[in-house]
Amino acid sequence: MKKITVGILAHVDAGKTTLCEGLLYMSGALRKLGRVDHGDAFLDTDSLERKRGITIFSKQAILTVGDTELTLLDTPGHVDFSAEMERTLSVLDYAILVVSGTDGVQSHTRTLWQLLDRYGVPVFLFVNKMDLALTRREALINELQKKLSPGCIDFTDTHEEAVAMCDESALEEYLDNGSVGLSRTTELIAARKVFPCFFGSALKLDGVEEFLTAAAGLMKERTYPDGFGAKVFKISRDAQGARLTWLKITGGTLKVKSSLSYSVGEMQYEEKADQLRRYSGQKFQTVSDAHAGTVVAVTGLAHTYVGLGLGAERESSAPLLEPVLTYRLSLPNGEDPHTVLPKLRELEEEDPMLRIVWDGRHSEIHVQLMGKIQLEVLSAHIAERYHLTVSFDEGSVVYRETIADRVLGLGHFEPLRHYAEVQLLLEPLPRGSGVRFASKVATDVLDLNWQRLICTHIFEREHCGVLTGSPVTDISFTLVAGRAHLKHTEGGDFRQATYRAIRQGLMQAESILLEPYYDFRLEVPSECVGHAMTDLQNMSGTVNAPETDGEMTTLTGYAPVAPLRDYFSEVAAYTRGRGRLTCTVHGYEPCHDREAIVAVLGYDAERDTDNPSSSVFCDHGGSVTIPWNEVAAYVHCDSGITLEEANETAAETHAHRSAPSGSFEQDKELQSIFERTYGKVERKAFEPARKPARTALDERKYNIQTQHFDTEYLLVDGYNIIFAWDELKAIAAQDISAAREMLVSILSNYQGFRKCKVILVYDAYKVKGNPGSVQTANGIKVVYTKEAETADTYIERATYELRKERRVRVATSDNMEQVIILGHGAMRVSAHTFHAEVEEVEGQISAFVEQLNLRNQDRRTIRSIAKLTE
Repeated sequence: MKKITVGILAHVDAGKTTLCEGLLYMSGALRKLGRVDHGDAFLDTDSLERKRGITIFSKQAILTVGDTELTLLDTPGHVDFSAEMERTLSVLDYAILVVSGTDGVQSHTRTLWQLLDRYGVPVFLFVNKMDLALTRREALINELQKKLSPGCIDFTDTHEEAVAMCDESALEEYLDNGSVGLSRTTELIAARKVFPCFFGSALKLDGVEEFLTAAAGLMKERTYPDGFGAKVFKISRDAQGARLTWLKITGGTLKVKSSLSYSVGEMQYEEKADQLRRYSGQKFQTVSDAHAGTVVAVTGLAHTYVGLGLGAERESSAPLLEPVLTYRLSLPNGEDPHTVLPKLRELEEEDPMLRIVWDGRHSEIHVQLMGKIQLEVLSAHIAERYHLTVSFDEGSVVYRETIADRVLGLGHFEPLRHYAEVQLLLEPLPRGSGVRFASKVATDVLDLNWQRLICTHIFEREHCGVLTGSPVTDISFTLVAGRAHLKHTEGGDFRQATYRAIRQGLMQAESILLEPYYDFRLEVPSECVGHAMTDLQNMSGTVNAPETDGEMTTLTGYAPVAPLRDYFSEVAAYTRGRGRLTCTVHGYEPCHDREAIVAVLGYDAERDTDNPSSSVFCDHGGSVTIPWNEVAAYVHCDSGITLEEANETAAETHAHRSAPSGSFEQDKELQSIFERTYGKVERKAFEPARKPARTALDERKYNIQTQHFDTEYLLVDGYNIIFAWDELKAIAAQDISAAREMLVSILSNYQGFRKCKVILVYDAYKVKGNPGSVQTANGIKVVYTKEAETADTYIERATYELRKERRVRVATSDNMEQVIILGHGAMRVSAHTFHAEVEEVEGQISAFVEQLNLRNQDRRTIRSIAKLTE
């Protein structure tokens, strides 16, 4: 019998738990069909789940279909409990994605699809609620193919030709045999090239049995290695309080009472698997052994955690989703927070999206989580499990910090009979990268065990930034120098040196405050669009072009969590209950109101004694503390570092990568004009004054890679280009708005083909009271400047801000503007040269379309021949 682990996922209210109930009932695993609204669903085992009618915790059920044993993992659909869903993805063989036939693909559906793609999980789709009015199968299939994947194919109808078009080998088989075999189809599904779609009504059991039978037949069992391996995906506790470690066996066999060895940080553990339990709902059966492909809950393991790999299995990567809100927890009078804290730690290890933070300075407990629903559930669990009635403040968002430039952090710890020195290069990483570590120090300079210890200290805690004390992220730490003492160095010495090196580097760096953003989807009546767009723009949100469908208009984009988290009630008010707002986590972006947030939080990095930036040196038998901005003069390692070389080398590298589109002679001429008028070009002349004690590296000696620019920005002076290009100038003579639209269309094609980001800027400085606007048209940003601000002024300011981390080009024929752009370090392209680039792109697009048409014509010819030969 083949064993398959299947997860079932959905947007909230899509009917996921109802489908689970139907699958269990049709397979014979249930004798009575339960319902969510009746509070008797088989997999809603928690009292809170039955009360709210939503899935909060992932559950397991076992069912048999022919020669296939399916382990069904029901996951939460609400966005607040997304982590409970995400942690199961790493152990799935297949997934069932439930889509509401009345709502179609929603924002959270797309998030789920992206996560399934990240984990490489093959997917079956069940479109539910097809018994309701206004559900059209053909329109839904088109939507699935457009928004999820062209490989979404309706398997309730003739589908072999559609399957054949998804793969060349399948097409050859179809042309040779007139059909695509079951084994070929199964392989394509497992390779995520085909996504079978089924339709029905889970509540009325329409299409459920057909879906179950077909899906089981299209699934293939994985091949597992002989050596033992297992992956932990969940921690929970049973009714008696016993700790359960949920894991999937990914190789070999696990027997009861087997010893399992694993490490957590620097600690090594060896524990016995006291019991192996196979759960189905609330009931479980103990087994003596568990073979590869089996999901079991193990007792007796006290220090395991979600993502841990046992045996030959590797540890899982960190989840994509992170908590975005933080609340201060208030305990009842007389309760000691030090006593309550260990209890809350139990809940933290069970819920990967819950962070318990102890604020030692104020003796307070803070919780970080996803949203208000999760907060209410947490409060109820604390009351139910520990009989404590707690409350929370209004909360705020979870801020983070990163850096804008490369710096060298120096940390030295040398009180009497202790010694350690660490030098770390801190470099900014792209958004969402987290924290990374690398070493460029040879093991004959610093032993490998010390280097590993430094790595451990970097990852063992969250390091505070210097703006608000928020955790840092998106930073690469590279060990470039270090020293230990043969007699006096202990493990704790390198902890202190590492912490101080990180802190000293952050004190030097230009820090960036980050805040979480939501991707939103707002559906409002058409008459409310203006109200909604004004609100979203006031929130510093980015809004895409509106999509109108009948009387409703849909707005999509992203905006900061802080103003958006309480916007649901406002939408209900001004749309009189007809509006609908859904939000999913977008990630972290620079804070839209940095100065105000920094002022409100009032963090003083110099006075934070828990995170010192100074270093400790030994002087005449005693310890002396050296401030962070003087440490460079006292460190012991001779790293060959100078103050300016690395920055100059990086500037030369960036200039080399950003070769201008105009001729070299033209750029030299512009530079000479600028220097005759304003003096010699100094790349730092436009930068604000920096803090002292900067340290840079000789890259030729240490071979440290410079940061790559992934995105090119092109700023276009709109009216300048219109009146410089003959075809647009002729149109503008008749209708200037038509010329603007034509330029938007041209630049949209250019952006899509060149994979750059275009910002089109138009002068609107003469319009009285004009506040300025930023719009999205055909995928490009169109800026209309505010009153008294010319396009030149906007472009000059934008080039200065963007060129810090991105490659920037400006298309214009304004000679003075070209000179200023060059001084800012951006690259310019004349209107004439840019016109030639655009013509070249249009020619390449035409050739590509012609080739695509020929390919489609060949396919139609092949189909015609195939039909004639049948």
